[in-house]
Amino acid sequence: MGLEKYRAQLDDLDSQMLELFQKRMEIVRDIAEYKRLHNAAVLDKSRERRILMRIYNEAKEHMGRPSVALFRTIIEQSKAYQRELMPGHGKIAKRIEETLQNTPQIFPEAATVACMGVEGAYAQIACDRMFKVANIMYFRNFAGVFQAVQEGLCDYGLLPIDNTTSGTVDSVYDQMKKYDFHIVRSIRQQVSHVLLTNDGVKLEDIKEIFSHEQAFKQCGKYLKNLKDVQLTVSDSTATGAQIVAQSGRRDAAAIGARECASLYGLKALPENIQNTDYNYTRFICISRKPEIYPGANKISLFVVLPNKPGALYNVISKFAALDLNLTKLESRPTPGRDFEYSFYLDFDAQVISPGIPQLFDELENEAEEVVFLGNYSEF
Repeated sequence: MGLEKYRAQLDDLDSQMLELFQKRMEIVRDIAEYKRLHNAAVLDKSRERRILMRIYNEAKEHMGRPSVALFRTIIEQSKAYQRELMPGHGKIAKRIEETLQNTPQIFPEAATVACMGVEGAYAQIACDRMFKVANIMYFRNFAGVFQAVQEGLCDYGLLPIDNTTSGTVDSVYDQMKKYDFHIVRSIRQQVSHVLLTNDGVKLEDIKEIFSHEQAFKQCGKYLKNLKDVQLTVSDSTATGAQIVAQSGRRDAAAIGARECASLYGLKALPENIQNTDYNYTRFICISRKPEIYPGANKISLFVVLPNKPGALYNVISKFAALDLNLTKLESRPTPGRDFEYSFYLDFDAQVISPGIPQLFDELENEAEEVVFLGNYSEF
């Protein structure tokens, strides 16, 4: 029998499977209506286990595992369909509903904002893009920004969390679990580094460079070409520029934004010394209370999963079933546990989209902890 005949047989079987799948989903729809009327949860883990065990036992020899894999996908699609038909009723869904009712229609133009560093820091540049008028409070570290927001000393805080060159800003993620905050907006800020010196300093004179550790990572290729130069980490790129200006040293330099040259009376030597011109830092704007503004299309979550096989897969499969794009999956060590990890997830969606409230319900039932960090716009 030729290849085309085999393919014709497969096409015929596929049509039969499609018809049976659609009949199954019609029954799933009826089940969703029953659960909605009786306020029952979409997830029934014991029922899933019984189904998969039956499929494994009924499958022919050597077909158990692929058959179970197929039915896992069918079950996830069935739950995704149920989610679209049922309202969310968990803690997260209810809090989101309250937040949507209480959030103003327009993001504020003016605010008091906490940032790390001093004038000329990239956080300040991003802040001035986000707000038309901003009263900026500066702090020496990221913990200070989180604390200022949590204690109500300011309206918002601005924090860098990712860079296209150096990756995740670990020190920010490590602070997240310690504070109560909500993400209300984010912004991508282009980062173009220059070498800053006091007037008259030549490149060959430089023996020490001050900057933030992220800037050193982003300029690694350029720095490799410098001989016998000490790299000293400062609180921020702008703080490094301030140190050089105040010292008056003729053997020191800083790496930072060109704006720092005019701010601190410095001279810019080589410009655009970062590894790549496509160098962007993503900043999140955090608040003490939750706010979800119209047009919000990105969601962030913090999830603690049980330490058992398939736990992360079970979460990711739910996003795949709803055709959601996971844009970030960041694992962080869980304090007090040996080699166990918590996860931060970003994905493209709106909290009002079909299936999203029910997704939160399922995560609350399956995970050890789920924290809704925000639904916001990024620009």
